[in-house]
Amino acid sequence: MNKYKKYCPNVFVAECEQEYKKGDTITLKTKYGKENEHIVHNLVGYTGTQENIKYCYSITRVDGFNNQERANNKVDKLNIWADSAERRSNVLIEKSNEGRDFLALGEPIKTGHHSEKKHRALIGRNHSRMKNAMNEVDKAEEYRNRTAYWRNIAGKIDLSMSESLEFFNVQLEEAIMYHTGLKVGSIKREHSYSLTYAKKSINDLKKKVKTAKILWG
Repeated sequence: MNKYKKYCPNVFVAECEQEYKKGDTITLKTKYGKENEHIVHNLVGYTGTQENIKYCYSITRVDGFNNQERANNKVDKLNIWADSAERRSNVLIEKSNEGRDFLALGEPIKTGHHSEKKHRALIGRNHSRMKNAMNEVDKAEEYRNRTAYWRNIAGKIDLSMSESLEFFNVQLEEAIMYHTGLKVGSIKREHSYSLTYAKKSINDLKKKVKTAKILWG
């Protein structure tokens, strides 16, 4: 059975029990049992034992689904969850107005009176409802905050996409030109670590280009 296997951040490859060639269409099953069709690209490594070797291939979805679409779907889901939490909060706030006219009178609880139990229960219900309403508001805010992260991902090219090889190659060329400009003085250094950060950017991009070549070259 062909399975998904994490290769590096944001990238899953196909772990297969048999060999395939570039361009083959294979089916992979998720841990939830859903099956997706993928196109095979490159052999990126092996897993298993010598007696039970498995082949790992870079893949793309036949239907074109990628991390950007996944991120967009996540944003949509989080917004739906946030809307639901806000609706639940509004319902609870409305319910917490039970007996509002009576409570607005500021009548003290009459200890020992037959109304004491009902009075305390009313206050308790409304307090609980308001507390739960605020919890729902917090949930909604958390969901809204998380959408910012997924929106950011939706706008990025990452190593799971075949176009990442060209993209990171261009970025590497630009980073090298920038680093050279800092060294020779044609580009002004903003601070004392400008050259160090520029060199680190080159090293990071070299690693990405190397990985992208394995996956998509």
